[in-house]
Amino acid sequence: MKQRWNWFDALNALVLFGVVAACLYPFIYMLAVSLSDSAAIARGKVWLWPQGFNFDMYQYVFEDGRVLKGYKNTLIYVTLGTAISLIVTALGAYALSKNKMVLCKPVLLMIVFTMFFSGGMIPTFLVVKELGLVNTVWGMVLPGAVGTWNLLIMRTFFMGMPQELEESGKIDGLSEIGIFFRIVLPLSKPVLATIGLYYAVGMWNNFMGPLLYLRSADLQPLQVILRNIVLSGQFTGSEGPVVGDIVIVEDALKFATIMVSTLPILMVYPFIQKYFVKGALIGSVKG
Repeated sequence: MKQRWNWFDALNALVLFGVVAACLYPFIYMLAVSLSDSAAIARGKVWLWPQGFNFDMYQYVFEDGRVLKGYKNTLIYVTLGTAISLIVTALGAYALSKNKMVLCKPVLLMIVFTMFFSGGMIPTFLVVKELGLVNTVWGMVLPGAVGTWNLLIMRTFFMGMPQELEESGKIDGLSEIGIFFRIVLPLSKPVLATIGLYYAVGMWNNFMGPLLYLRSADLQPLQVILRNIVLSGQFTGSEGPVVGDIVIVEDALKFATIMVSTLPILMVYPFIQKYFVKGALIGSVKG
């Protein structure tokens, strides 16, 4: 039977198209400006398509050593931080999914309490400092290793697993750790991919943590370097144009840097999308 559109479907499609256009246009505009000739940008001719197509701004960005160093540091923080966060969150969620565990409910209440109240920035900084994590890689990956909301989603996901699977593992002589690593984790790819993406995006976009905990320029992630470029409008560490007499336009340089820092994490979404909805929904409803 052929489905007919009514006025609500048309209005809904129009509104969603407007939302998509509003979300995409800033990226399209930044990409167009970053790929355009400096004269066209100065005359205000760029609004959708590049004018005088060139890669001068991107060449200028990648020639600056700080950007590549920031990329390397960010990849280290994202990889290490996401791995640690997933391991700790999965272990904690699996333990809390066992209602028969001693003090399970009091511990769960204390964890939920942290969703609404926190110690604050200064007490957190003092704790990190006393632990000797300031100006180290661990200061970037350990303070935010566990997100309470992510822990609760994963706990609910584990609670929905059939008890027969764990019982069969116990019959085969597996311990709780063995059941977790050999049965539970292989069946938890959707929620692991979803929560892992949450952690990775948070770590990739993090710049408040580096401002608080990092002192060395060699440890700064890409987002801090991007922030400095956007605020100052120039590369203080560069010695000038890369090719010939390139005219560096402030907006084009900022937009090229933003695109360089944003596109890699956006490219991850298509590979995680098939797990994303399933993992988030299954983890949000018991049973």
